[in-house]
Amino acid sequence: MTEPMTPTRHARQSPDRPAIVMGASGEVVTFAQLEERSVRFARALRARGLRVGDHIAILMENNRAFLEVAWAAQRSGLYYTAINSHLRAGEVQYVLDDCGAVALVSSEAMAGVVAGLDLARVPLRVAAAGEVPGFERYEDLLAASSADPLPDECEGREMLYSSGTTGRPKGVRKPLPGTPLGDPASPPVQIANGLVLQGTGPGAVYLSPAPLYHGAPLVFCMSMHRIGGTVVVMEEFDAAYCLELIERYRVTHAQFVPTMFVRMLRLPREVRERFDPSSLVNVTHGAAPCAVPVKRRMLDWWGPIVHEYYSGTEDVGHTAITPQEWLAHPGSVGRPAQECHIVGEDGRDLPPGRPGAVYFAGGRPFEYHNDPEKTASVTNDKGWRTLGDIGYLDEDGYLYLTDRRAHMIISGGVNIYPQEAENALVGHPAVADVAVIGVPDEEMGEAVKAVVRLTGDAAASPALAAELIAHCRAELATYKCPRSVDFVDELPRDPNGKLYKRLLRERYGADRTGATP
Repeated sequence: MTEPMTPTRHARQSPDRPAIVMGASGEVVTFAQLEERSVRFARALRARGLRVGDHIAILMENNRAFLEVAWAAQRSGLYYTAINSHLRAGEVQYVLDDCGAVALVSSEAMAGVVAGLDLARVPLRVAAAGEVPGFERYEDLLAASSADPLPDECEGREMLYSSGTTGRPKGVRKPLPGTPLGDPASPPVQIANGLVLQGTGPGAVYLSPAPLYHGAPLVFCMSMHRIGGTVVVMEEFDAAYCLELIERYRVTHAQFVPTMFVRMLRLPREVRERFDPSSLVNVTHGAAPCAVPVKRRMLDWWGPIVHEYYSGTEDVGHTAITPQEWLAHPGSVGRPAQECHIVGEDGRDLPPGRPGAVYFAGGRPFEYHNDPEKTASVTNDKGWRTLGDIGYLDEDGYLYLTDRRAHMIISGGVNIYPQEAENALVGHPAVADVAVIGVPDEEMGEAVKAVVRLTGDAAASPALAAELIAHCRAELATYKCPRSVDFVDELPRDPNGKLYKRLLRERYGADRTGATP
């Protein structure tokens, strides 16, 4: 009988093998430590009343405890929401209230944000790194808990937030597996099995350069632990330091977003040539379109090891493409793993080469938490579901994306819903009307720009533009706010008030094709 796919077996077989290595600090968590500490925290959560199906939130920077906490929730049958550590207190409060978390794990680095939260409905509060006023110490809870696994260990599930139609984030809630920990029928185990089928095994060293509150980094790190791989976590991405870590730890696998490629390619040649990336055998990228010239340069540099995928937190479908396939189909995001349909405005399938809405038949079930209307909106009358992207299939069945979800900005691989910034800016007394769009940016793929019509008594000036940006940043995370502001006499609206953002994007050359670094 095959052993369950969990860190437990690796803790028993190779207890001293590193499970987590923190890039900057060099801190190491072995598989034995990951097993014991996640078991102890799972025990602590159960002792405080959390039961299968309850919800825990994690608000931390990348640190050594992050994946320990996630594993404790995973093995306890809990939902866990990793919250973007760049959000302001009001934004965090919304997520906490919406997901119904009864426990919050945070850190000293987040103490300023935590101080602005109303945690009356969150009875268990734990500081996993440093001290947070009013929070219990993580290490104290571990010390007081048993190291014996829960007798009913079962698979939990991440519930991460993406933007919704109102501009407020929406939790992507998937059914709990309802299976014992490590059961092959569990979707998290199936994801890890996919890595095994691709040849990944216990000797893998995986570099995670992105924040762990994002879906792909979190899921991939935990999948690597299931198969016995070492995860090297970067506290923050730095292009040169990334290359140094690849060489130092002989990294074999890594996952990036295109902006990271751009930053590495923009390093001086002498810096890039200082480091040896030859240990890499498989590099994956996703989350945002990669400009064809950027990918060609990465393939020239690292060789035919750069793979790509297209998917979403909702997991309605996905594509994948090998470097060899991409060279034959440049610009494609791959062949769909599920039945894929390109649908015209009349609801009918379009022929190859004709762009339309990208729908998938199949995929795993999910719902947008507390928003049945939004959930229903992504499904058509045939039961096919969409992420809202536009694209086409070629004659060989490869998918190409030509546009993105309605109005969504993708900057540095991060989805930004512009209505949040629009709502903040329209509250400024000088703003009569505003539209926020993404415009081409060499480094980030897209940069956030605000196009503003002023009230009659306001005068356009660089000082006012700076004031509007500061006004927005006082309410929202900096990355959601405009980096530039343009002033116009009118925005392109129809008589009913509908804003034609497409016309604005065309005006600013936002053709979404990316740029060469």
